[in-house]
Amino acid sequence: MPEIVYEVVDSAPTDAIVELYRAGRWWREDPSWRAAIPQMIHGSFCFLLAREPGGRIVGMGRVISDGASDAYIQDIVVLEGCRGRGIGRELVRRLTERCLEAGISWIGLVAEPGTQAFYEPLGFRALVGYLPMLHGDRPDGT
Repeated sequence: MPEIVYEVVDSAPTDAIVELYRAGRWWREDPSWRAAIPQMIHGSFCFLLAREPGGRIVGMGRVISDGASDAYIQDIVVLEGCRGRGIGRELVRRLTERCLEAGISWIGLVAEPGTQAFYEPLGFRALVGYLPMLHGDRPDGT
């Protein structure tokens, strides 16, 4: 298997990012979403890509933070054919490390049901007694 290259970026090809969001089943076919991708990347505290040596983007993750206190990891996704190779774990590990290096120790995320066993070995635990909430009434939760 080819070695994966991890890269923090300020921009990325929109089509590749759309492909990843679709792989995560988070994409909405809405032109405003596609138009927002450059700002989502640039506005993130850290936007990390996983690439194969030939340059194909196979995974991503990002951190949203003010850079001083709390940080939220989100959008961890790896293309289906590339899963099971440790790419997702390495994305989370590197994003967490980047936060800690910046002095941010409160690092949270909202995980899909059934993924607790993925995140726990990376130092995350369920927040017992807390309820993740979303503003608005989008039925798909995105």
